[in-house]
Amino acid sequence: MSRLSPQDQRFSVAPMMDWTDRHCRVVHRLMSRRARLYTEMVTAQAVIRGDRQRLIGFDAIEHPVALQLGGNDPALLAQAARIGADFGYDEINLNCGCPSDRVQGGAFGACLMREPALVGDCVAAMKAAVAIPVTVKCRIGVDDQDPEEALDALTVSVRAAGVDALIVHARKAWLQGLSPKENREVPPLDYGRAYRLKAANPDLVVAINGGIRAPDDWAGHLACLDGVMIGREAYQNPEILLCVDPQLFGDAAPVADAFAMLEALEPHIAAHLEAGGRLHAFTRHLVGLFPGRRGARAFRRHLAEHCVGTDAGLADLRAAVAHVARYDDMPLAAE
Repeated sequence: MSRLSPQDQRFSVAPMMDWTDRHCRVVHRLMSRRARLYTEMVTAQAVIRGDRQRLIGFDAIEHPVALQLGGNDPALLAQAARIGADFGYDEINLNCGCPSDRVQGGAFGACLMREPALVGDCVAAMKAAVAIPVTVKCRIGVDDQDPEEALDALTVSVRAAGVDALIVHARKAWLQGLSPKENREVPPLDYGRAYRLKAANPDLVVAINGGIRAPDDWAGHLACLDGVMIGREAYQNPEILLCVDPQLFGDAAPVADAFAMLEALEPHIAAHLEAGGRLHAFTRHLVGLFPGRRGARAFRRHLAEHCVGTDAGLADLRAAVAHVARYDDMPLAAE
């Protein structure tokens, strides 16, 4: 039976719908060997009945990588978890935090904060089905719940089921009246609630998510918790991941900069194109590169105008990068 150590969960990139697909994860992995990566949420039923290679296939370079599942049926989640383990994932994560209309209609995601006993049953079923770690990503509560009571109740239940780690998005989710985007921004952050949870459960691996951006923020959270998980910042400014290995693990970054990452990415893009894929599958995840650099605006424009067509290729990406590379030895200047 594989177990997670606090070091395993020290830094991760959040599962984000429509963003953290397999191509995005390769981009992220090329900038950090140690960050733990997560898939977009995939429902248990989709894993069982859908095109598995399309839905949960991944490149071996992505390890360590976790599969996030959505659902509320212990038997279906156990079956999907077993499929994920057979695919080679390093961890199965249960989504108890997504507030979208889709998950509300299916009574899973953040809705599960109201049903801690059911979450415990789901975790127990998945733990019995796989030998890899099973974790839960949750909110501190939903709607009018008391965050102290709601998070404690969930924790007691999943601990009894043998959960390997809890990743706490330190905001409530408001299931009525706020959109998913607003649920990532409007409810106030309460990092102290996560700190108190860890203090009360010192032997449970606890990581925090929500509003975490600059590397300067990471150390403060890690003084109280086992891990930090960043989301939008990793996607919108992916070069921040170059700080992860040196700052948090004492290892050299895999590449020197974004230019070197793009060079390392070319074989992955070439293989994707050879298999009939489109360049845009990768380049849509590169828009956040080169923040503040001269030529970054032209880089983004070139991606939008020349890298989306069915016939776009590596030469088009190289031409986009050239807009920034010509200024590489000059001081940064906001664009």
